[in-house]
Amino acid sequence: MDDHPSEQAHSKVLVADQEAAVEKPREAVGNRDVTVVVTCFNYGTYLEEAVESVRSQAGGPPHLIVVDDGSTDPETMDVLSRLDRGIDLVRQENAGVGAARNAGLRRATTPYLLVLDADDRLARDALEILKAPLERDSNLGFAYGRAGFFEGWEGTLTFPPYDPYRLLYRHTIGLSALMRKEVAEETGGFDERFEHFEDWEFWLNALAHCWRGIQIDSVTLEYRRHGSSKLHADRRGYRRTLRELRHKHARLYSDPAIARESELGPLGRATYKYFWGFRPVPARLEQAAHGLLWGRRRGR
Repeated sequence: MDDHPSEQAHSKVLVADQEAAVEKPREAVGNRDVTVVVTCFNYGTYLEEAVESVRSQAGGPPHLIVVDDGSTDPETMDVLSRLDRGIDLVRQENAGVGAARNAGLRRATTPYLLVLDADDRLARDALEILKAPLERDSNLGFAYGRAGFFEGWEGTLTFPPYDPYRLLYRHTIGLSALMRKEVAEETGGFDERFEHFEDWEFWLNALAHCWRGIQIDSVTLEYRRHGSSKLHADRRGYRRTLRELRHKHARLYSDPAIARESELGPLGRATYKYFWGFRPVPARLEQAAHGLLWGRRRGR
């Protein structure tokens, strides 16, 4: 019995399937694989700007979760009540920013996650820029860009490229990095025991779980500078936080491999550790320098 006719028919089916695949390309994911968690406590004045910056992302809107951390002022309550029904709104009693962020992260199911404060905004192409290196390199845990000031200050906050050693003594990343979901899962999210610099601890914890990041040379976060400065309050908590970090992540601070990863040489590491570990410049002088560097010039 001749089998060739059936083989030919089978071949035609395979060719037809391949042609159909070519004619019907896979639908673009856009930003549907990203969830942005926006946390809010009495920031109704700014919340709509933050939400709009997320929903107007180049490539399409991501999933959006807004966590209300027990807001009480009428304006915020009104803004929350008017949020689009497509936004996942989570309400909880006031428990602090770490708990609010964790509530949103636990609710997310997408491969990529990003946390945004309600008074800040994402640059329009932030998600496209940050997702690209993560899709190219599966070993990267997160990607972050630079912060551009608006309102009270103007200019760009510039840090050196990602360096695990530098991260031990200075918070060089910020909050709004795009991370893989596994980073949040393996670290357990934000440590709610930290009253200050909880996002610094989060990225150190990611390092402790063998996740590294990359800095992109582009403004991805629009950071609102408003109201009274937190610098004095942050400075009071800085040294205490550093002690807490060194206690919790003692293995990182004693691991010689972390130092070997740094681009800094022995003298550079010693200088960096002394300056940022002790942070000898008084807060008032540091604040004045920041004002000269980023403060709005009169007459503009």
